Amino acid sequence: MIHTYLNRLCWFVGLLLVQVILMNHIHLFGYATPYIYIYLILSLESNTNRNELMLWAFFLGLFVDMFSDTPGMHASASVLLAFVRPSILKLYIPRDMFEIIQPSFKTIGIFVFIKYAFFCILIHHTFLLGIEYFSFTHWGDLLLRIVSCTLLSTAFILAIEGVRRS
Repeated sequence: MIHTYLNRLCWFVGLLLVQVILMNHIHLFGYATPYIYIYLILSLESNTNRNELMLWAFFLGLFVDMFSDTPGMHASASVLLAFVRPSILKLYIPRDMFEIIQPSFKTIGIFVFIKYAFFCILIHHTFLLGIEYFSFTHWGDLLLRIVSCTLLSTAFILAIEGVRRS
C-alpha cells in the first residue's frame, strides 16, 4: 500500500517537473503544446476509487496551474478527466479484466491503449482549451489547437508508455 503511494508520488513530482520546466515552453507552430502531466491520471489502476482519482487529479492540475499562471484551468480539466475516466475505461477494457488492471501497452494492448489515451486526452484538451479561449469567435483556431495539442500530447504519452513498459 505505501509502495503504491510512493510510486504515485514519484510519478506526480516527475511529471509535474517535466511539464512545468520543459513542456510548457514547447509551442509547435504556435498551436501545439504537449500536456503530459495527465499521464498519471491515465495510468492509475482501474480499481482506484473515483474520489481518490479526482483528488490526485485536482492537486496535479493545481500545481500545474500555480506554475503556469492559469487560475484553475488545469485543475478543472484534470478533475473532469478523472471523473469520466472510469466510464471511458469500461468502454475499452473487458468486464472480466476491469477489477485490477493498470492501463498500459502490456495489459490492454497497444491499439486499445492508443484509443483509450487519445479519447481521454481529447476530452481533457477540449475542456482545457475551451476554458482558455472562452469564446467561439475564433472556432477554427480553437479546433486547430485542440487537434494539434491532442496529437502532440498523445505522441508524448505513448512515448513515455513505450519507454516505461519496455
